[in-house]
Amino acid sequence: MLREEKQLAHRRSERPVRARSKPRAVCADGPNQLFSWDITLATLQGLGVMPSLSRPGVSNDNPFSESLFKTLKYRPAYPLQAFDTLFAARAWVTGLVRWYKHEHRHSAIRFVTPAQRHANLDQRILDRRTTLYEAAKQRNPLRCKGPTRNWKRVHAVHLNPDQTDNSELIQRPHRQEQKAA
Repeated sequence: MLREEKQLAHRRSERPVRARSKPRAVCADGPNQLFSWDITLATLQGLGVMPSLSRPGVSNDNPFSESLFKTLKYRPAYPLQAFDTLFAARAWVTGLVRWYKHEHRHSAIRFVTPAQRHANLDQRILDRRTTLYEAAKQRNPLRCKGPTRNWKRVHAVHLNPDQTDNSELIQRPHRQEQKAA
């Protein structure tokens, strides 16, 4: 009956659907090569900064910034009230950055810290994990179906990748493993 009355379509006035293009693919193979900035102003374009949004013009759609904000907001020490002083705010952010770089293990770089990755300490850690997982599989083969977790070193992280070659590209992790890189 709704089909006959042409009532299956959206009934309110909406902007027409516009074709959107995929943002430019970018790659980082070392520290301080890519930055994610959550900003809504035309200032970005005025400064000559190329924004990377999966839906251009939508302020809350940078998944890398949003993932970082979620990580920050779910920290036990996240302040529930405004800081009393600028010094207090800076001290809290300094502690957060130290934790994020030196303690927080990032899924996109195989659960090592950025500090371990940047100091080239990750390969030894990943090799030990591979050995540990393979030994556990040998001890109890019925418990491990299929291959063990991939502990190969991540050489580059891609934002908006053009292809889906699983050997090098970082895919979106499963929900229980998500954290920003």
